[in-house]
Amino acid sequence: MDKRKVIAAYQRGLLSIHECAQILGIDSMRVMGMVSAPKPGERIRAGSK
Repeated sequence: MDKRKVIAAYQRGLLSIHECAQILGIDSMRVMGMVSAPKPGERIRAGSK
């Protein structure tokens, strides 16, 4: 299954973080890192100036 679809299902609330990790075959903490990581081309905002 496509990782993006599994993560999208988690973000929509259709899967728990544990279910998402099981489908992807990785640790729950790693899934949380993938979900919170910036997407390619996305800028990371610095603190206010």
